[in-house]
Amino acid sequence: MSPLPLPPVPEPFQLPFHYGALHQVGVDWLVDPDPVRALLSKYHPDLTAATFDDGRALVSLNYQLYFAQYAFGGGVTQEIEFNVIAFPTAEADRLPRLTYAEYARGWDQTKLLGIARLHVVCDNPFAIRAGRELYAEPKYPGWFEVDLPSLNGPEGRTWTVRCKAAEVGPDESLAKGTAPLLDLTARLDGLTAVAANSAPVTGYGTDREGRLLAGPMNVYQPYGWYDLSAPGHSGRTLLAVHAPDGDLGRDLRTVLPDGAPAAGAWTFQSAPVAAHNRPYYPGRVTGVR
Repeated sequence: MSPLPLPPVPEPFQLPFHYGALHQVGVDWLVDPDPVRALLSKYHPDLTAATFDDGRALVSLNYQLYFAQYAFGGGVTQEIEFNVIAFPTAEADRLPRLTYAEYARGWDQTKLLGIARLHVVCDNPFAIRAGRELYAEPKYPGWFEVDLPSLNGPEGRTWTVRCKAAEVGPDESLAKGTAPLLDLTARLDGLTAVAANSAPVTGYGTDREGRLLAGPMNVYQPYGWYDLSAPGHSGRTLLAVHAPDGDLGRDLRTVLPDGAPAAGAWTFQSAPVAAHNRPYYPGRVTGVR
């Protein structure tokens, strides 16, 4: 067989795309595989849903807040992905047999177990275009209100993400709507994370010609993985779907029953690179005690 050509990189994009900072939370659910297989055959027919404990499929919601530096300045992007953990059907004989916990900690060194993106909601029109044209991501506009763990905020390890509808205007600007799409909360306070060497993460897409694309994403520190199946850890996550008749809401409701318990959560937060410290009085100042 002759070597395959690389997919094109249209102007003005350059690869790889470098992140200046990344803050991320993902929540995983083990679910009935049949509805997942039906969705996957609709969006990505060359992929097969992976199965883990008791033959269940794995779906996830993955929120990202990231910064990128360009020649003209900087940009901040938020997005949330609805994914199925899947692999190329033609490569089934190369996969190791893993439990969910083993997969979550990064034991699949083939990196064939990847995220098959079903829906990606994003607040940056340029990132929407890049995702569609480079990686065949099913990406469309939305916007976010969030409460995240931060060194610049109160102590805590709770992530709250509220996603709302938006549109991209003719001038490539984002027009925020008022309709809520979903809310995701992960209360990880008091829990101890396990270091998870799961990167590079392979992301799968299917282009307009029906060709399967695979794009790996390197993350240069371990993720932190939380086993939410452990005793006393149930009820740590909450998912509310506010637009059940839209494509995202319908597909979420198809595979995730109301109140389905999460199997695990994982986080990544870039380390700070500088700190502007508290001011002080450098000498004797009149009137200061």
